[in-house]
Amino acid sequence: MKRGPITGKRGYEINADIAFKAVNPADYDILVISGGKGPEKMRLDKDALEIVKHFFKENKPVAAICHGPQVLVSAGVIKGRKATCWIGIRDDIIAAGALYEDSEVVVDRNLVSSRNPGDLFAFGREMIKLLN
Repeated sequence: MKRGPITGKRGYEINADIAFKAVNPADYDILVISGGKGPEKMRLDKDALEIVKHFFKENKPVAAICHGPQVLVSAGVIKGRKATCWIGIRDDIIAAGALYEDSEVVVDRNLVSSRNPGDLFAFGREMIKLLN
């Protein structure tokens, strides 16, 4: 959400070189929304939601895993779309109008979604297919 160091739950640190506010989504070919605790914070950031809306409006590839679909819910883009997610937010995406499937990966046009880190191989495979 802002520039600077970010430390993950396992202690790994990266340096975010751009804030959501400074992102021009037209400059990017794919949006990947990670899982974990991040989406709970991202979904509250209006600039992050605008990025998501841009990708759906332009029919550009979007990949969301684990808790990532929480951001799609808050952006109002998941209604009528097939998707999967972490079981703990299943009811949230259903309430937002998603067509939930309990599968390792679900592809619906420009959207790829997966349930958890155990699904990463299938998630990555289908995400790459959208770029070709």
